[in-house]
Amino acid sequence: MEINENPKVRKTGTTTVGIACKDGVVVAAEKKATLGYLVASKEAEKILPIADHIVLTIAGASGDAQALARYMKAELKLFEVQNKRRISVKGAATLLSNILQSGRWSFIPYMVELILAGFDEKPAIFSLDAIGGMQEEKKFFSTGSGSPIALGVLEDQYKENISVEEGKELAIRAIKAAVERDIASGGRAIDLAIITKDGIKITTHELK
Repeated sequence: MEINENPKVRKTGTTTVGIACKDGVVVAAEKKATLGYLVASKEAEKILPIADHIVLTIAGASGDAQALARYMKAELKLFEVQNKRRISVKGAATLLSNILQSGRWSFIPYMVELILAGFDEKPAIFSLDAIGGMQEEKKFFSTGSGSPIALGVLEDQYKENISVEEGKELAIRAIKAAVERDIASGGRAIDLAIITKDGIKITTHELK
């Protein structure tokens, strides 16, 4: 039996967006998962809650992203138990950045592009790359193969002090635009997470 010493990492195409609003954060993702030319799933979950006030969107190698989400969920719960308070969104992003940075020195780093978004004293969105680069996004961000298309919509239509309801409609428009032009984005629906001082609400909207 031949052993492949350089296995290819299985990556999925996707589009996710995060929008900072005056009263919360809106995060959206389509549900199609691809493996090359194969549609692996039309019902993939790409918005993963990791605390009562924080979600993680996943793009890249799905196994890596899901493992990171489980790791973060456990670490954030441990922080809450030890400190008797929940971690800040920035603190969670810094922790995730450190985890990703430590993976840089292993044989294969985490092959992911992530959005970590949440609400503590104010809405917050952070983008993170595969080797731990972290950037706070003041307005919006998008990841995945359809992100150039989604970012075009966001750049054109985002406005200051946007409400959560307006952000929801903008996120859906951005994802729909990517689905129409990016072959790796699609599925039957869009998942939408709204994060406010009251917590996280995730809904699903059928693609028309």
